[in-house]
Amino acid sequence: MTRVEFFDQDGRITGFTVSGHSGYGEAGTDIVCAAVSTAVQFAECTISDVLGNRVKTKVNEEKARITLTLPAQCEDEDAVQAVLTGMMLTLCELRDQYPDYIEVMEVQNDAEN
Repeated sequence: MTRVEFFDQDGRITGFTVSGHSGYGEAGTDIVCAAVSTAVQFAECTISDVLGNRVKTKVNEEKARITLTLPAQCEDEDAVQAVLTGMMLTLCELRDQYPDYIEVMEVQNDAEN
């Protein structure tokens, strides 16, 4: 199963982690993994390359895990939040269609962490 966690701090999405393989199909033909990967790539490219924010991205291919963390302040914060909210809604729709293969959660971060 693919697990997606969006990190929320006081109503601001501060990043996300996506981990695991959906198991819907074999590698190279798994439409759930392809959809998740596309959503992740779209969000990262839009936030970094289009909007010009320096995000921290960590990839662990062995564990099939990617984490994206926003800086404390972003250029055009409203646009960045819209991209991440759109990604979350897209993945929630995917979860509703394939509930056995993807899990989407919001995780509250304390301001002190």
